Amino acid sequence: MRIGQGIDAHRFTNGRKLILGGVEIPHEQGMEAHSDGDVLLHALCDALLGAAGLGDIGRHFPDSDARFRNIDSRLLLRDVMAQLQQQGLRLHNADLTLVAQRPRLAAYIPAMISNIAADLQVETAAINLKATTTERMGFTGRGEGIAAFAVVLLDAANRCSGT
Repeated sequence: MRIGQGIDAHRFTNGRKLILGGVEIPHEQGMEAHSDGDVLLHALCDALLGAAGLGDIGRHFPDSDARFRNIDSRLLLRDVMAQLQQQGLRLHNADLTLVAQRPRLAAYIPAMISNIAADLQVETAAINLKATTTERMGFTGRGEGIAAFAVVLLDAANRCSGT
């Protein structure tokens, strides 16, 4: 068993779509980022890479590389999953948290879970996702951006009895 954690945060900016968990969320602003700015998937990628001892998302998908400009973060997540499979690892479960004062995210959580489970080749029951606010404190509370936290548990693929 291997545990990993990941954190990501991006500020809001005009002229971009808001993508979280691979789902486009109706909102007047999106995330400022080199890729699509999906903070949830970025935190998840970092947690997975960390648990596998493979560094972080910036090492694998640097913002200095034009190939990753505006890339769909689900592609990055699938690439990370392929790296885990090469190491003989698979996801046992993930616990994820989005921190945002706005927009309200509860209605989009089932679609985000479905996307993540599909990309990581696990049952939806292996993915727990919740959204919270900071009661108007800090940058998320002031509506300046969104943060995400991820904790994952990996297991050797040949020993995992299923998820």
